[in-house]
Amino acid sequence: MTPQFTVWIIVSRPPAAVFEAVADPLILSRYFTTGGAAGRMESGATVEWEFHDFPGPFPVQVIEAASPERIRFTWPRSDGTGQNEVTFRFDPVDGGSRTKVSVSESGWPDSDAGRAASYDNCMGWSQMIAALKMWAEHGINLRESAYK
Repeated sequence: MTPQFTVWIIVSRPPAAVFEAVADPLILSRYFTTGGAAGRMESGATVEWEFHDFPGPFPVQVIEAASPERIRFTWPRSDGTGQNEVTFRFDPVDGGSRTKVSVSESGWPDSDAGRAASYDNCMGWSQMIAALKMWAEHGINLRESAYK
């Protein structure tokens, strides 16, 4: 079975605001892409993400950006052997005053190396959505100086 996962968290902000925190490169750079983000997450766009803890930039090819419901994109596997698909879902909670953010990723090969890489990304996306929550709710950057 090929590795895949979904992680999620509830953010106490409406879906449109949480969607923007991922789609807008200026906001995303404040809490996630420690080396910056270039380009807005729009359907058909290719944007770049950079991280202090990984060489980059990483090209991110946006398949779909449907505000405020979801963002789907592909990006390169860390071993350079192909592309993975990532889906962000922004589901309203409590009448839309809060958002359940889910991140799913798939595409690794069915191998020990593929499973190990998926575990690393699962940890990374879990940290990303925790950082998103702290930024959106409190303006705190959890990643600041955590990886350099």
